[in-house]
Amino acid sequence: MRAMDRVILHIDMNNFYASVETLYDPSLRDIPMAVGGDKERRHGIVLAKNMLAKAKGVKTAEALWEAERKCPGIRFVPPHFDRYAKYSRLAKEIYMQYTDMVESFGLDECWLDVTGSTRLFGSGREIAEEIRERVKAELGLTVSIGVSFNKIFAKLGSDYKKPDAVTEFTRENYRELVWPLDAAELLFVGKSTQAALRKYGLYTIGDVARADRKLLKRLLGKCGEQLSLYANGEDRSPVMCVSEHSEVKSIGNSTTAIHDLRDDGEIRAELYMLSESVARRLREKGFCGYNVQLSVRKYNLETYQRQKMLDVAAADSESIFQAAYGLFKAHHTGESIRSIGVRVSALAPIEMAQCSLFGDVQRAQRRQRLETAVDFLRCKYGDDVIDRGIKVMHSGLFETEDARRRSHVENPFRGVEV
Repeated sequence: MRAMDRVILHIDMNNFYASVETLYDPSLRDIPMAVGGDKERRHGIVLAKNMLAKAKGVKTAEALWEAERKCPGIRFVPPHFDRYAKYSRLAKEIYMQYTDMVESFGLDECWLDVTGSTRLFGSGREIAEEIRERVKAELGLTVSIGVSFNKIFAKLGSDYKKPDAVTEFTRENYRELVWPLDAAELLFVGKSTQAALRKYGLYTIGDVARADRKLLKRLLGKCGEQLSLYANGEDRSPVMCVSEHSEVKSIGNSTTAIHDLRDDGEIRAELYMLSESVARRLREKGFCGYNVQLSVRKYNLETYQRQKMLDVAAADSESIFQAAYGLFKAHHTGESIRSIGVRVSALAPIEMAQCSLFGDVQRAQRRQRLETAVDFLRCKYGDDVIDRGIKVMHSGLFETEDARRRSHVENPFRGVEV
């Protein structure tokens, strides 16, 4: 290992949703079970399954009736996202005893940079083994951990052997262990990218690593160049420090129109897409918010902002959209619009959101749980796996500020194709 190499861990909590449900109902431990849908009407999809169901061929995101056909007698349980948020937080409290450089990748996955911790706690593998044992002993859950000198290979390591395992990819062994893997195993490679690679005879990570980088860039654009870097172990993307999460004061997104807009349908569509983007980022960071802010720039570049305080903190698209659109209808005077933005502030941890027995609030909470399930599917299968009809109808109207920023960061695929 080079003197300047980092020591990166990627921790993946095994069968997370299903494992947490087992803590609350031990009778689920020894039977095939899956989380998702309506267990009485067998309506919906599988969000997670345990190892017994997986052994019968049950897959995440398939319909419950398909899972039941493959595994007669499988038991379905509804999701409890408050429980998953709680155990995600408890796991991170363990991780942060080894480093403050902890970056979440969904509720059940984190990267840790323990480069500066090795003198205190031992090698990367020793730290990984200690964390694995502690999570099992203190939380009753198992994790798989990848150890490597960059984030991409660490993620491959956590997927390499499951459950309850540690895998280390070093500069000495990665060609032997990583390069034979299918190129689709690389983070951010989806079906379309895999098909494009296979079209040019590139089937494995090793094939991508050995291919001419300029050729890959010519064939696949910036994504091809980035894949070559990943396959050759040249990923240098940093692990975010936990303090960077705690300093978040607000979360927003804005769009600039390719032509000035006056049509109310287009404006509604863009506000909804912005609200969905903001809601998703709130949930990713574990927040909900009480204050919704709308910003509008008119055709003549005149700008105004309005805001509204919600009775209950929100992290779902519909609540944010209704507040933003209500502000727009109340304050806009009919001029064409050049750009529009939505921001949520007055943030609170999502598990501490005010509870209520009123029907409207309960509906918002159900929407939030549903959207969290969609987050899970998009994280696992790509952003395009499920979309709202309103987005499809009005695609191409705007380029978001988020999209422009993403073209300058380490992940060129997020929001494009996974």
